[in-house]
Amino acid sequence: MGLAGAVTAHPGLYQHSLPRGPLQDKPHREVQGRLPEAALGASLGSMITSVHTLIYSDDPAATRAFLRDVLQWPSIPDAGSGEDWLIFKTGPSELGVHPTSGVWEGEEFSAPRHHQIALMCDDLAATMSELESRGADFSGEATDMGFGTGAMLRVPGADDILLYQPSHLPAFNL
Repeated sequence: MGLAGAVTAHPGLYQHSLPRGPLQDKPHREVQGRLPEAALGASLGSMITSVHTLIYSDDPAATRAFLRDVLQWPSIPDAGSGEDWLIFKTGPSELGVHPTSGVWEGEEFSAPRHHQIALMCDDLAATMSELESRGADFSGEATDMGFGTGAMLRVPGADDILLYQPSHLPAFNL
């Protein structure tokens, strides 16, 4: 099922709110299986419409089942890859850039360049409890990480993902 099928199967899923201005009267219509570029980027005020995050897994079916069943993220199948290849809606996002080396609280640190996925929540203890009731496991206890309190969520077939309750102001709702 391509975007056209997804729009039909999930009405409202691809509706975007346009800001007041010259685009407000233009209808949202599909163009060759896609929404018009103006409709996608207009509400963000940028040419970048979203962040697409990837998880590379040794067991994609188990990882997808975990995201679908435990995290309960809605998804659509990728038309070119088959019904079992799901693309998940992850919700609001933000991006931080961390240094690979420096001094923090008098201690030197260094790490290789890499990317990391972290999931944010409002109440870490309640979120961990809810996820555990759905079958999730954590590789340790919740700890103060300086930027918030977090725990590593085990993801079947893939690396752990940090789940944390931030102590910093979030940027995803700017």
